[in-house]
Amino acid sequence: MQCIRKQTSRSKSEELLHQAQTKRVASLNSKLLGMEDDPDLQFLLSGTGLVKVRSSSWKKTRFYKLQEDCKTMWHESKKTLRSKQTFSVEDIDSVRSGRQTEGLKKYTEEALDPRVFSILFKGRRKNLDLIANSEEEAKHWVSGLEKIIFNLSNLSQQSKTEHWISNCLRKADVNCDSKMSPQELKNFLHDINIEVDDEYVKMLFEKCDQSKCGTLEGEEIQLFYEILTKREEIDVIYGAYAKTEGMLSAANLLDFLQKEQREQVDLSYAAQLIEKYEVDETAKAKQQMTKDGFLMYLHQPEGLIMNQAHKRVYQDMKQPLNHYFISSSHNTYLMEDQLKGPSSTEAYIRAVMKSCRCVELDIWDGSDGEPVIYHGYTLTSKILFKDAIKAIKEYAFKTSEYPVILSLENHCSVEQQKLMAHHMTSILGSALVTKPLGDHMPTELPSPEELKHRFLIKGKRLNKLEALFSDQASAEEEETVTEEEDCRDDEEENLSEKSKTLQLAKELSDIVIYCKSVKFQGFEHAQTHQAFYEMCSFKEGDAFKFAEKSAIEYIHHNVDKLSRIYPSAFRTDSSNYDPVPLWNVGCQIVALNFQTPGPDMDLNQGLFSQNGLCGYILKPSYLRDKALEFDPITLTRGPWLKHKELHVMVISAQQLPKVSQKMDSVVDPLVRVEIHGVAADETEKETRHIQNNGFNPMWNENFQFDLYVPELALVRFVVEDYDAVSNNDFIGQCTVPFTSLQNGYRHVPLFNKNGDLLSSAGLFVHTMVVNAE
Repeated sequence: MQCIRKQTSRSKSEELLHQAQTKRVASLNSKLLGMEDDPDLQFLLSGTGLVKVRSSSWKKTRFYKLQEDCKTMWHESKKTLRSKQTFSVEDIDSVRSGRQTEGLKKYTEEALDPRVFSILFKGRRKNLDLIANSEEEAKHWVSGLEKIIFNLSNLSQQSKTEHWISNCLRKADVNCDSKMSPQELKNFLHDINIEVDDEYVKMLFEKCDQSKCGTLEGEEIQLFYEILTKREEIDVIYGAYAKTEGMLSAANLLDFLQKEQREQVDLSYAAQLIEKYEVDETAKAKQQMTKDGFLMYLHQPEGLIMNQAHKRVYQDMKQPLNHYFISSSHNTYLMEDQLKGPSSTEAYIRAVMKSCRCVELDIWDGSDGEPVIYHGYTLTSKILFKDAIKAIKEYAFKTSEYPVILSLENHCSVEQQKLMAHHMTSILGSALVTKPLGDHMPTELPSPEELKHRFLIKGKRLNKLEALFSDQASAEEEETVTEEEDCRDDEEENLSEKSKTLQLAKELSDIVIYCKSVKFQGFEHAQTHQAFYEMCSFKEGDAFKFAEKSAIEYIHHNVDKLSRIYPSAFRTDSSNYDPVPLWNVGCQIVALNFQTPGPDMDLNQGLFSQNGLCGYILKPSYLRDKALEFDPITLTRGPWLKHKELHVMVISAQQLPKVSQKMDSVVDPLVRVEIHGVAADETEKETRHIQNNGFNPMWNENFQFDLYVPELALVRFVVEDYDAVSNNDFIGQCTVPFTSLQNGYRHVPLFNKNGDLLSSAGLFVHTMVVNAE
């Protein structure tokens, strides 16, 4: 969150005062970040000229400089109408040194590698490709930005609040006299998303203006800060348990943890929390926790809504692949829509860095003999197949060590198929699975544990896998043969239902081991003819029909076979479908357009936020056992029925961002709590809206939800800006698997529409799950 105001003209004395204040503020912020006297930070604060690269002919020098808040980057712009010449360091996804982006590889010479670097942003903002004046300057930029990003992300919530508010206060001080006038105070409150009338400003100002001189300064501003950041709800909770000299002893804290948080912990655990999070050394020495320490704890992983034990891999990873939900992407190469949007290797990097474990490659003959990836028969741009494989290889296992499936939509000639096979075997090397694990013909798919750091190819295969273990004949096979291919399986939805022929290169066929694509011909046929290593792809319309009309058969099919679901080709805007009904029937590879944010991707991010972000979630037992007849529609009796009551009290929110950057914009927030799962559990409830307060709105509203199949439920908290005449505007959301919810008083982190964390914003709730009678 940034506070930016229009620059005003200053006299010479005012300018000198401003420069001194700027230097002092930069020093305070560098100290807060733990980077006092850091040479890289000092270099960025001074700023340098960098060459911005857009094409082979567009390379222009622009001045870049870190502002004194140590989180906002200012850059020179020649555009006369450009209103915003800044971006926040918190909007940066990563910084890469060298020629690692498509733009730098294409538009710069190899000799420049030590001097170039790229800033990659969250969301859809374009990369910033830059050339420094020297290798040393490039190192300063890369190292400095990486350290700031890391240190900002590791600030405590209280430090983030202090950092943000203090910088907003400074920017509200228009004449740089370190004092606050009533008008400056009102402007400041507006900047931090609070709209108040003049009477309230007058009352607040008079309360803080203890010197009665008409301005606030020094300790008066500190008093104003304390009033502003006071959390009444925290005071009440803390006061109820702080029974030892007005503070929490370890025994008092244990009482809170057991009664309110419903945690099965002992006195030593409470003492550890005090040691870990108490900010006052005197209190810590007495094994006591102050209110500040208590608030610090509530903002840490132990105090958040999601069970921190589920943030690491906690599930059994030694079961067959078909027993897991697998995070999967459709048209992975696209950055935007399917008609004219850009294709990019960056899209693959973003997907696998988000633990996507099944990516799609739509491959066509390239004009120069090299296969290319793009959305066929459209105006989407093209990328080389080999470049995509290189990018996937480099980034596939940085977030998760579990296997990645490369889903090939092959439209190439035999010669270019041979080149595809060569690129995959040479680039991926021993990480590519080219034969079954073990010395004998397997009877089931291997586990994620067995396939760590490995790549699987999904595609057509000329023969049965069993042929690898027979004495006959692979030698008799022709180099290419003709095979019938399901026109729906390669996702081309022609009006005719005719199959078409595909000539398949043996080299490509031979590296398809555990994910052989076959046409779906009905559940009965699949039961008797489809091998465990053969899998079908279903268009969303067909998949939803089966989920609704043949749920038990679909579940039994998915017990021992993989199914992949993909969006309809009519979704040319790369929109998504609701994945939940398909997870409910055990579909493993429910492919979504990762490039398109929205509620469906929020649910996907929520489901896969558990189990260490590894991209694999073990399905409930009743979706892994053919002896059981679970039906998510009718909900007959069985081990899946575990009636729970979820009680949610939406208490407050903190530091919600504005949805509009207009000067007169202040949000009117409301909170909606949604339950997603089987049809009987799907519901939502909503608070009233709070007028003109996005900084610290308070609701104190209670909801009760009845859940019958809790293992399949997701709880989504949504914050919106109320609008009486049009649709509400999205502010943030957080989706948590029901089985990962923690009881008690919890902070809920919020994510923006792109799925990125809003660093300072959050909800404060109380949750309680009880067994229904």
